[in-house]
Amino acid sequence: MEIETETTNNVMCLLTDPEGNPLGAPMYFPQNAGPQQLSQIVNKLLNNEEKLPYAFYISDHELLVPLGSYLEKHKVSVEKVLSIVYQPQAVFRIRPVNRCSATIAGHTEAVLSVAFSPDGRQLASGSGDTTVRLWDLNTQTPMFKCTGHKNWVLCIAWSADGKHLVSGSKAGELQCWDPQTGKPSGNPLSGHKKWITGISWEPVHLNAPCRRFVSASKDGDARIWDVSLRKCVICLSGHTLAVTCVKWGGDGVIYTGSQDCTIKVWETTQGKLIRELKGHGHWVNSLALSTEYALRTGAFDHTGKQYSSPEEMKKAALERYNKIKGNAPERLVSGSDDFTMFLWEPAVSKQPKTRMTGHQQLVNHVYFSPDGQWVASASFDKSIKLWNGTTGKFVAVFRGHVGPVYQIRFELIYCFRYPSNFYCVVDMSCCMSLYSWSADSRLLLSGSKDSTLKVT
Repeated sequence: MEIETETTNNVMCLLTDPEGNPLGAPMYFPQNAGPQQLSQIVNKLLNNEEKLPYAFYISDHELLVPLGSYLEKHKVSVEKVLSIVYQPQAVFRIRPVNRCSATIAGHTEAVLSVAFSPDGRQLASGSGDTTVRLWDLNTQTPMFKCTGHKNWVLCIAWSADGKHLVSGSKAGELQCWDPQTGKPSGNPLSGHKKWITGISWEPVHLNAPCRRFVSASKDGDARIWDVSLRKCVICLSGHTLAVTCVKWGGDGVIYTGSQDCTIKVWETTQGKLIRELKGHGHWVNSLALSTEYALRTGAFDHTGKQYSSPEEMKKAALERYNKIKGNAPERLVSGSDDFTMFLWEPAVSKQPKTRMTGHQQLVNHVYFSPDGQWVASASFDKSIKLWNGTTGKFVAVFRGHVGPVYQIRFELIYCFRYPSNFYCVVDMSCCMSLYSWSADSRLLLSGSKDSTLKVT
């Protein structure tokens, strides 16, 4: 593609990726060039064999009109080089949900946790009726009723290879299940003294097939379990109050957030504490990783490809992880009772990259978009805020709900066979408000105790 070099009605621009790396030298673009023309230029400069869609941003504002119209509206000077950030978009597009396709009945008490399988074919749900249920998403019918817990099922998580499902209860016990039969994989795993607050599996690109997961508890400990050995292999002790959240990062370390106001980083071979992240003035309520979506879905993507061996799955999962991570370090965001959030790059520094302020009440939930470019935060101030996932800069606020925005166990995914479909599972009887991203990172859905769902 030839690019005009005459300066008449042209503007000199510098294309950069989200990390600020320039795509070549500054060049002149015609003022009538819009997102479509810029996408063609980026694909050409990157030598993409498959033409990818891109979004473009100028000073954190998305470019939706020709350059000349944007410059005139925002009174931007053309005497300086205009920096334009390009971001790759998902090759598929989610169709917004606009109706209830099915009501899946079965539980006799409130549904407290839901999780889609990595391949998007099954749904697991945990309830106050002490059962775990597995559902077929193609037929939207029940598959298995899993019994064994003695108290509410608070947490549920799939291994990234889809071979295991683990659930945690208010009694502090954990149970592994075989998703193909609905039967327990051995006896309950005991060790925690209080209820389970979080579960996270070791990424499949680090170890395939998946064997280990970490659990967090109100008792102040996190524990690493091996499903093959059927026992706890490492106890991560060090927090002085309850562990509220846990994440197993793509770099092989574990992050735990606690009511003692700290975030601890652990290595996973001996359970040694390798870093402590301090800055919050009150409880740490939520953690999110920029690569979380790739870690949770492993090798599975919108194509629905199946894998014949763990080695093949591990290789594909690593490719997906590296694509999402890019050349930048894995990022972590934390939300706290002190009304603030911090953006961290734990592999680089124990100091936060930036402090994110704006909420007027405690931050109960934080969540990266699947592509890692955005962060959404939910707060008791009845709002959801959107932030740049790379810089931590505030982007927008979404208002409209009339109640506090609470953290909730909520999952949202596309069906891999039919990428245009948009599945969401909501139990409005037990939630105040919730939010989640569509798999293409283009839509944000929120729900409230006011019985409404809003798609942004």
